[in-house]
Amino acid sequence: MEQSINNTNNGVTVAEDKPQKKKLPRIYLYFIYFLIFSFVGWLLETCFSFYSLGHFTKRGFLFGPLCPIYGWGALMLIIFFSTYKKHNLKLFVYAAILFTVFEYVVSYGMEALFSLKWWDYTSEFMNLNGRVSIFYSFAWGIIAILFVNFIYPFFKKKINIVLSKIPYRIQVISVYVLFAVFVTDTVLSCIKYFLM
Repeated sequence: MEQSINNTNNGVTVAEDKPQKKKLPRIYLYFIYFLIFSFVGWLLETCFSFYSLGHFTKRGFLFGPLCPIYGWGALMLIIFFSTYKKHNLKLFVYAAILFTVFEYVVSYGMEALFSLKWWDYTSEFMNLNGRVSIFYSFAWGIIAILFVNFIYPFFKKKINIVLSKIPYRIQVISVYVLFAVFVTDTVLSCIKYFLM
């Protein structure tokens, strides 16, 4: 607890306690980052799709405007790769390998579960079963460098500012509500694709 000595009575100092603002547990913050970057991923996918096709197409697995693969990717970078902030070459290589494997596993798993493909790189140079390609492996490495060095620190600062203005109880309730909405969306989306 922070203490500040600012009262003096007849030569005796009196310490006054300053209440410290309660902060969300790290797991709650990770969930907030997950949602934010899932939304950012959905937004990027939607804009790219609109640019490529000339019309809006629904992107992602969920009903809502989230692409969880981007949220999970962001969490992996935040949790495991933040220590490589000053080592861009290592960050590039490790992230390119990890995210290529991750993208392949997710693609395989989604297809095995729902018999659907959410992306197909068959026409790309040096692709593996249309699930991953050398171009996107390179892109994941570059994105990791940008994310760890610039994007995540920017969002972290802004999120901390926003959270500092919201009462702790409201923060917790909001996380619970958002989690319930996310789980409901995930369950309903799974049911939808199982029935297709």
